[in-house]
Amino acid sequence: MMQTYYDYAKENYPNQEIMAFKDKRGLIELCSRLTSTDVTPILLSDKDGMKIYQRSASFLLIVAIKLLFNEDIIINHHISDGYFGEFKNSQFNVEENIPVIKKKMQELVEKKLPILKEAISVDNAITLFEEKGQLDKSELFRYRRYSTINTYILEGIRDYFYGYMVPNTECLKVFDLYAHKHGFILSFPDRENTTKIAPKKYEPKLSEIFTESKHWVRILGVDVVSKLNDKIVAGDIGELIRTQEALHEKKIANIADDIVSAGTKKVILIAGPSSSGKTTFSKRLCIQLRVNGLKPVLIGMDDYFVNHEFTPVDENGEYDFESIKAVDTDLFNMHLKQLVEGKVIEMPSYDFKAGKRVYKGKLLSLGEDEVLVIEGIHGLNEVISSSIEKDKKYKIYVSALTQLNIDNHNRIPTTDTRLMRRMIRDNTYRGINPEETLAMWASVRRGEERNIFPFQEAADVMFNSVLVYELAALKQKAEALLFSVSRTSPYYDEAKRLLKFLEYFLGIDTTEIPGNSIIREFIGGCCLE
Repeated sequence: MMQTYYDYAKENYPNQEIMAFKDKRGLIELCSRLTSTDVTPILLSDKDGMKIYQRSASFLLIVAIKLLFNEDIIINHHISDGYFGEFKNSQFNVEENIPVIKKKMQELVEKKLPILKEAISVDNAITLFEEKGQLDKSELFRYRRYSTINTYILEGIRDYFYGYMVPNTECLKVFDLYAHKHGFILSFPDRENTTKIAPKKYEPKLSEIFTESKHWVRILGVDVVSKLNDKIVAGDIGELIRTQEALHEKKIANIADDIVSAGTKKVILIAGPSSSGKTTFSKRLCIQLRVNGLKPVLIGMDDYFVNHEFTPVDENGEYDFESIKAVDTDLFNMHLKQLVEGKVIEMPSYDFKAGKRVYKGKLLSLGEDEVLVIEGIHGLNEVISSSIEKDKKYKIYVSALTQLNIDNHNRIPTTDTRLMRRMIRDNTYRGINPEETLAMWASVRRGEERNIFPFQEAADVMFNSVLVYELAALKQKAEALLFSVSRTSPYYDEAKRLLKFLEYFLGIDTTEIPGNSIIREFIGGCCLE
């Protein structure tokens, strides 16, 4: 019998949770025929390993529901400790049936059932999924450039997934499933301790912004990639762009109205992860505040960095400018308090070459109709503004929370959109090549996990900066940059994955995108400089 990498893993790594292997050519799926043992195991605790597990557990859930009820689901987005999804049949009794579904999933795991991989022709795939009523997939395949589609089969149920899967249900022992609002959450192992479920997080504001985003995609009529491609082919992308941008402007205007109506706000703090569009958002918010009769005064948190000799270092001995300890919070708080009290301060300016704060005689005070607008990653952390009474400050969380899905079972990770935004901006404005951006990304993400995400629920309001059409706008520049990553690079596999992901999208001419769009911060042509 032909030996697979799955067999090899069971024999040689019996006590480890192997999700795949990797060699110099990239990831190797466990169902592949064993051709070499000169490979590195990919564990469940690794980023790629967790993605494979999440994808496979989603298939397990889909199959359990099909076997029990012949119903279909939509996997919407990542939230709390897992994936939030809902039933296509809005009348389905979620509360009553979730325990039954979870039990069925556990039974499938205990049976150690094979998950088979089979390539079929695009034409056959289109016909097959059309007959099953899964038009989100069949329409997606019409834009497929290759002649075959890889599908997976469990208990006679066939589905399509973007990326690799585990070869057997016995690999999926740790999961949870519970009702949440009108849908459910499928939760996964904790990467720090994969024998346990990731701890639940109470994130009502994040959940609310996802609900708002879902409402937006319904207005736009674009919830999966095939519908975006249809708009492009039909020549309707201009209307889509204008409607999406109008929704953004309306949201920003509403935030400005909320600030003004409160009547007490003097400090507006804006925070968000890398490449979330904070800079453009801040400038557009300032315009809307002026419309309401307020005069915004922008100050930068970077000017309050401590001198280099006091800058904390990370686990690699590098300066950790993303740590809150890299900011002189005492001075920052003192200046905020003095400004709110109507006093005059001398603003510092940070000299990055010298690694220290300098003073150039720049005086600042706040008039009656003026408000401070501060953008910085620590804006939501109470330590940064503890000297100011709550009723005098307004906190805004800006993030790029993906509204669009590949299809009903394959979501688009929010981090992929931000990574491509950053890659293009780094290369265009900072002279940083794509490989350097990919190399830095893990560190950036760790900084976000420590310094931004834990405080997002402290925001008074959240703003989703994603544009439903943006991956079609980023495609041309992103592809050119990703193709420049050498095959010998340790980041080639990630570049190849992103290139494969971009194949789902048709590209668009960006001339119809307005100059004040969030996306202009990354692709160029911004009129708010």
